[in-house]
Amino acid sequence: MKKYDNFNFKAGLIITAVIVLIAVIGCFVTPYPSTQMDTSLKFSAPSAAHIMGCDNYGRDIFSRVMEGIRNTLFIALGTVAIGTFFGVLIGAVCGYFGGRIDSALMRINDVMFSFPSILLALVIVSILGTGDVNVVIALGIAFVPSFARIVRAEYKKNAALDYVQSAALFGAGHMRIIFVHILPNILPVLLSAVMIGFNNAVLAEAGLSYLGIGVQPPEASLGRMLSEAQSYMFTAPWYAIFPGLAIAIMVLGFALVAEGISEDTVKGGFR
Repeated sequence: MKKYDNFNFKAGLIITAVIVLIAVIGCFVTPYPSTQMDTSLKFSAPSAAHIMGCDNYGRDIFSRVMEGIRNTLFIALGTVAIGTFFGVLIGAVCGYFGGRIDSALMRINDVMFSFPSILLALVIVSILGTGDVNVVIALGIAFVPSFARIVRAEYKKNAALDYVQSAALFGAGHMRIIFVHILPNILPVLLSAVMIGFNNAVLAEAGLSYLGIGVQPPEASLGRMLSEAQSYMFTAPWYAIFPGLAIAIMVLGFALVAEGISEDTVKGGFR
């Protein structure tokens, strides 16, 4: 059983847990309705009533940050789920069987991997259209190649080890070897890749929303809030500071968890 006890993992886990808690609370209640406008509060500075101030429409920034975190996490979760599922399937088949299957699928994978994820997602979104679901599909497809390469490398390495050869000699089928024998042994590497995937998905979603093709109004998005705030950097700096901090903290939490898992894996802590 794995016990992660390094500082990076613990710190990242705490940060991530707080972010997830904010997102869960935001599903049920926020200090104010995130779309509620009050022109008398336009650009109000942070105060006891509005701890992060108000935006150019008089909307409560804290409420919108809570909703933005929730939307970002849901999109990141869907993105990583799609990328992991198809990445594991492709990587496992290529790494275990090799040969022509490996060559054919990896050439397609290499072509997709040659494009930056955000650029590939932009192309897919331009075809599918804007909206949360389409963003999840676009980013999920864009993330498949990176997961496939990682999983393929691990399966290639493990396929030549004694425990796999022994399982084959005892009559274990290919599917059993792939999913019962090898998959559990690559989980530390895969889990680290998943956390990095969450990290990248948060940044990618923020980037797409910043460009106006991610989460659509009136829903709140951290990236769109940054886009809207850029014209008011000097008159209302809090409008950009708090959404930016939310993105930075989310990325830091996922990155620390991934680093902590990698650190213990390299030390041979998985047992």
